[in-house]
Amino acid sequence: MTQQERHRIAAGLAGGLSYAEIARRLGRPTSTISREVTRNGGPGGYRPQQAHEVTTQRARRSTPALPYAGGAEGAADTALDPHKEIHEEIHEEIIELAVRSGMPRMTARVHVDLLMSDDGRRTAAELTRRLRVSPASVSVAVNFLVQHGYARRERDPRQRHDVYVIDDDAWYHSILISSRQTLEVAQAAITAAETLGHDRPAGQRLARGGTFLQQVVRDMMESADRWRALLS
Repeated sequence: MTQQERHRIAAGLAGGLSYAEIARRLGRPTSTISREVTRNGGPGGYRPQQAHEVTTQRARRSTPALPYAGGAEGAADTALDPHKEIHEEIHEEIIELAVRSGMPRMTARVHVDLLMSDDGRRTAAELTRRLRVSPASVSVAVNFLVQHGYARRERDPRQRHDVYVIDDDAWYHSILISSRQTLEVAQAAITAAETLGHDRPAGQRLARGGTFLQQVVRDMMESADRWRALLS
């Protein structure tokens, strides 16, 4: 978040605006504004300059290593992420954007957790543990992601369980799947127009809409093929 945005938040609070309205004006998720204000004095004590300085210092500051406690848990403790709060904010922003685009929130959480992992791989058990949700919730979410091309399912022969994977090609496949679905809608509209008759206003409207969708989606698929090399 920039210093200018923080000054706009302060001005919004002073003007009695809600978090949602401030977020709308900044083009940010409401949760980001709420978290920013809560961490920095609350609605009555928010100071933009101070908030900016504190956040900058937090990003630069290293977390001292904790005394070794033994075992894997102790080793993990010594590797705590000094930028955890910033990473969490990035996660939340991407999740909110995905939800606003129509993705179910639980699915968005699973999607972002996969995206932000170094190797783009998680088992169902790992997702359940990391997100603190039920295995059933994870199952529904990953089925949605696989169905829409955002992820793929692999079988680990050694562990005998599925691994869910997001790689660079996932972006390409998700566009293809979405485009094919839209083409089906376009074709249905054109067929309906022929049934109604092109001499009727409804038939003309459906024909124009179906043709428009066809041309736009075909252009998108050609563009995806043309730029696919950027993913490799």
